[in-house]
Amino acid sequence: MTAFTHRIATEADIPALVALMDRSIAGPLAAFLTPDQINASRRLMGIDSQLIADRTFFIVEADGVLAGCGGWSGRITEYGGDHTPGRSPAPLTPGVDAARIRAMYTAPEFVRQGVGSQILGLCELAARAAGYDRVELVATLGGEPLYLAHGYVEIERFEDDRGGARVPLVRMGKRLAVGHPREPG
Repeated sequence: MTAFTHRIATEADIPALVALMDRSIAGPLAAFLTPDQINASRRLMGIDSQLIADRTFFIVEADGVLAGCGGWSGRITEYGGDHTPGRSPAPLTPGVDAARIRAMYTAPEFVRQGVGSQILGLCELAARAAGYDRVELVATLGGEPLYLAHGYVEIERFEDDRGGARVPLVRMGKRLAVGHPREPG
């Protein structure tokens, strides 16, 4: 089994993260979407530099190789990259609003090796430490099974056509456990 390490992403990581995100969209996600939906996904998804600036974006590596990334946010924006319309940097309120799990991507060669689970655990732990008692996310069809396996429930299904084709998405949520969870992985 591969040993994974994690760290907080920095601005210097952005080029490698953009490349990983593109490979993830073109690779594993392609099993769930048409070519037009993949192109639209590239216009809707991607790097959100606010997460990196907020220091809430994790990188998981295997022997120095980028295996995956993802983060959480205490801001209103639900999903999308720097270029996605409709973003809002306004803050959420812990204990009132749900923190957002954001921008989860796994390198195709590391799919189904626990990378997504580790990132999700790190995000939930950090959001809980920041005072949030629940989290929400917007899942792709490719990510939905991971979130279901970790106790997330469907809130609503919808499509986003701002990228030129209708991309199916699922808003999901989860109540966070009270107490002192252990660090994942």
